[in-house]
Amino acid sequence: MPKFTNLQLVNLNEIWSNEAQDFTPWLAKEENMSRLADALNMDLKFEAREKQVGQFQADILCRNLGDETRVVIENQLKKTDHKHLGQVLTYATGLKATTIVWIASEFTDEHREALDLLNEITDDRYQFFGVEIKVWKIVNSPYALEFNVVSNPQSWNRPVIDDNDDDWRTRFWSKFKEHLLSVNSKFKIRVPSERTSVDFGIGSLEFSLRVTLSPQKERIGVRLNMIGPNATAHFKLLEEDREAIEAALRKQLKDEDLDWKELQGKKSCQIVLLKKDTNPSTEADWQKQHEWLVSKLNLFNDVFRTRINGLNAAEWQSRDDADSEDE
Repeated sequence: MPKFTNLQLVNLNEIWSNEAQDFTPWLAKEENMSRLADALNMDLKFEAREKQVGQFQADILCRNLGDETRVVIENQLKKTDHKHLGQVLTYATGLKATTIVWIASEFTDEHREALDLLNEITDDRYQFFGVEIKVWKIVNSPYALEFNVVSNPQSWNRPVIDDNDDDWRTRFWSKFKEHLLSVNSKFKIRVPSERTSVDFGIGSLEFSLRVTLSPQKERIGVRLNMIGPNATAHFKLLEEDREAIEAALRKQLKDEDLDWKELQGKKSCQIVLLKKDTNPSTEADWQKQHEWLVSKLNLFNDVFRTRINGLNAAEWQSRDDADSEDE
């Protein structure tokens, strides 16, 4: 008969004696960051360690390559406490991060519930994760690492519905996610949602690529979104290069409509491309719709990514101020 023994839980300080000097540098290494990314179902890219936030320092700053948003990671090799909860919120605000990951050896019920509440009451763009780190071994065996997600956004682990469900939107995004994977696209969908739009990153927190579905108007679309206080300035700067931009886009366009929307009075502007006479709620059309969306996402990425990285909103604002003085 086989003999069995018990798993032994290892004290984290036996491996990392100091959080800042030992654990944080260890986690920042690519292979270890990849372990955490797998647990979170994200594609993380390390950006900085001990990132300055006013008079404080965030343990690790990453970027979520799925949507180009910032991710703050706060480490704690002990049971959670109020101090670290405050630090998590301070760092997220100071660094404009939309995903916050709090790692600790153990989460109290109160702190886990606090993260659950934050996920419930904040805008859907924001995600709060509580992750317990455990290390196990059997007698003299190598250590086994475990990242256990104990708190997460409701949408993060929402099961994908089956084909008999009436929610066509979730099924549409699920199939689109499969299509993106099948063509090895750089664009990723983390969790299929019930929404009629999904955002993708394009290298800047002030821009995004958005795929939209409109069954009522029987059309789908891809748009470049400009958001925040610099949206109008960025829009005006791109509009100055409109002729060259449209010429680059037209090489791959047929009868689709391209629309420049300044949206005055709102902190957002858009450049929109639509495919009409196609209903996204009709599953028989999904394959062609998915192919169109991927091709246009790639096209927008090729035409706009380098351009937006070279934009300086201050150039337009100073020019606009000078025009106002002349008047």
